[in-house]
Amino acid sequence: MSVQLRSLSPSDRPVVEGILRSDQTFRDDEVEVALDLVDDALSKADSDYWFRIASSDGQVAGYICFGPTPMTACTYDLYWIVVHAEHRGKGLARTLIADMEAALAERGGAAQVRVETSQSEGYGAARKLYENLGYPETARFRDFYSPGDDLIVFYKSL
Repeated sequence: MSVQLRSLSPSDRPVVEGILRSDQTFRDDEVEVALDLVDDALSKADSDYWFRIASSDGQVAGYICFGPTPMTACTYDLYWIVVHAEHRGKGLARTLIADMEAALAERGGAAQVRVETSQSEGYGAARKLYENLGYPETARFRDFYSPGDDLIVFYKSL
């Protein structure tokens, strides 16, 4: 499998929406938030939402969105990492995170990455990925999203 990584382009918006809707992982309101970040990145040259698009075998298969955490010197948020349901299990998420980490390392100095996610079952694979890539769980806010659905924070120093 060949993976190509590139920046976001305007023609990617409907493709990103298709990736988000490739299964039932994300609710409609979550998809709207993800697309708001795409729109911000496409409309502002100085957007704080940075995207990398992954293509596999000629098809856009996933993306990552990350950027600087406001009011910090060298901390970044990983906002979204999504791989189309048909392309999961092939290492694309690992490739996207490695690309993000390399881009942040190129900026110089020590950097930290924060990831927030839900404890709901649909996010189980993402949590396992973060842990496997050296992002330990550092905080948990009980019942944050709804009763029984905690906010989990992962944090890694690069």
